[in-house]
Formats: sequence, structure tokens, C-alpha cells
Amino acid sequence: MPAKNKAIDIETFLSKSQHTPIIDVRSPSEFKRGHIPGAINIPIFNDDERAAVGTTYVQKGRDLAVEQGLGYVGPNLVRFVKMAKEKAPNNELLVHCWRGGMRSASMAWLFNTADISTYTLVGGYKSYRNYVLKSFDADFKFVILGGMTGSGKTAILKEIENQGQQVIDLEGIANHKGSAFGALGQQPQPTTEHFENILYTQLSKLDTSKHIWLEDESKAIGGVFIPDAFFAQMRQSLVMAIERPKEVRVRRLVEEYAFFNPEELSAAVNRISKRLGGDNTKECLESIESGNIARAIEISLSYYDKTYTYGLSNRTQKPYQIELGDDNPSHDAATIIGKAWDILEGKEKS
Repeated sequence: MPAKNKAIDIETFLSKSQHTPIIDVRSPSEFKRGHIPGAINIPIFNDDERAAVGTTYVQKGRDLAVEQGLGYVGPNLVRFVKMAKEKAPNNELLVHCWRGGMRSASMAWLFNTADISTYTLVGGYKSYRNYVLKSFDADFKFVILGGMTGSGKTAILKEIENQGQQVIDLEGIANHKGSAFGALGQQPQPTTEHFENILYTQLSKLDTSKHIWLEDESKAIGGVFIPDAFFAQMRQSLVMAIERPKEVRVRRLVEEYAFFNPEELSAAVNRISKRLGGDNTKECLESIESGNIARAIEISLSYYDKTYTYGLSNRTQKPYQIELGDDNPSHDAATIIGKAWDILEGKEKS
């Protein structure tokens, strides 16, 4: 039978994406701003071509815009087909553009002529985005792992996952550790749009009827923002707040940041200089220059500890404090899990 195209809704599209590649035919800049995780970009127009066709459409009408678009696409038809065949092991592809219009329909037609069956997304990427944003309105069961900077929350969260709990690492998705120093050693951050897409994808793999562990975060993680509905539920959830001696926290932070060059560390300090104050900033920068990273961290913690304490005071629920000693992520994770379940089971029984 000849290859055909079938238009499908977002839920069917996402279900099929588990075993069928997604081809996103939007322009490179659209794709970079945000895309379905795992999708492959085969842009029918590059950014300049898309802008030019759009301008022609507005100024001279649809017919001339279509002719202009065909002029751009024509020389690339063979290349598009070769790329599609490389990505379609079972001669099937999922295809979408922005609104599910001419771009995806045109590319689907081309793939069909090359004997590749296609499924196009009704409403395009826009329908996917609406679906993603609506998903954050669901009722989640969160447990929040809190603690002052340097408490080892990220390491403990990984151990909590290793011990069989459901975990989402928001800082891992954001490529940022949440402080002025948080971008050091990280990959570039995604856009907020793509952060949301990745977050949805990870949530979709979990059983949302069960508890999900998250690290305590501000609304912004570096330059990306947690969705409003999702963040509101985080703020109302049980917080297991680690209490760790300051000297232990300083030691951990020295291990994490001492190998970065002084210029990077100084730039991070300057980003919080107004909050640190002039004298503290001066001493902090001098400590970095002299190689006394521990002292620089002690000074920086004076700001972060105050900020964290203030954030806890605005919680809907009073945080449950857990005193821990030296770093032992595996032991700490087991302790925190046990105490959290004691609290949650007590609530469910009452």
C-alpha cells in the first residue's frame, strides 16, 4: 500500500512517540526556543527564509508567499527525503510544525511520496504546549528536600532516588544550582519554555498518585522559571529541612567550587555584592584572590542563610527539621525517607 498521512491528536501523538521518531519541521530558532524532547529538527525553512515568507504573506498575499516558499524548498527536497529515511527505521514518522498547517502538511506529503508513512499533529507544537502547561494543574504529592546552601541536598536527592523513591531534579533540568555560583561548571540553561517541556516529560514517566521528591527551590532557577501551578504546590508541600553544621557545609562547598578559577568565583560574588554589603564583598573578593576559598564561602553563606531562613518562614506548612552531622548521603537519605513516611502516614491516619 502507498504511504499515507494521518492527522492525530496530542495524546495519540505522544503515545506513538514512544516508538516512532518525531520530526519537527519548524525553523531552527523556533526549535531552539523549545521543542518536544527527543524531536529531530528538519526545518522546511531556515530562519531568514521563514521571515521572508512571512513578510511576503502579510504584504503581498498567500499565493506569492507560497511561490516564494516553494522556491526555497525545491532545492532541498532530496536532502529532506534522505534525512527522513535515516530517521525512519520502520518507514514511519511523526511530523509537526507550529500550528499543524502548511509546513507539516507539505513535509508529510513529501515523505509519503518517498514511501514513508506519517502522522501529523493536529494543532501542531502549539497544541503540545497547551497540553504541557495544563498538565501542571494536576494534583501532585510532593515531598520537598530543604536545607541551607551546602547541606548536600542534591547528593541526598540522588540517593533518595537510588533507594527507590520518585525524584525530579529541577536543578539538573535547569542546568543551574540555583545560587549566584550555580552556573559554574554547567551546560547552558534551556529557555523556560523548554525547561517546562523537559519537566513535563519527566513527570509523564512517574506515577503521580505516589509521592515525588523535589529539592526546595525559588521560583527562578538561574534564568528559568518553575511553572506557577507547579511551584504553588511545592510551596504547600511537606518540607524535610536538613540542619547541618556550618563547618560541614563550608567543607562541601570548598570541594565543589575551589577548582574554579578566581575570575569566575569573583564574578559570582559581584552578582550578590549589593546583598552582601560593601565590606563583606571586599573581604570575600580578597579571600578568593589569596586562595582562602573557605573564608569566601563563609562570608557568602551569611547572605544565603538569611535568604533561606526567610523563605522557610513563608511556608504554608512548618518545615520538619532534621539534624545531620557529617556528609553521608546514603545514610542521610534513608534517615530522611523514614522520617518523611512517619509524618505522612501520621497525617493520613489522622
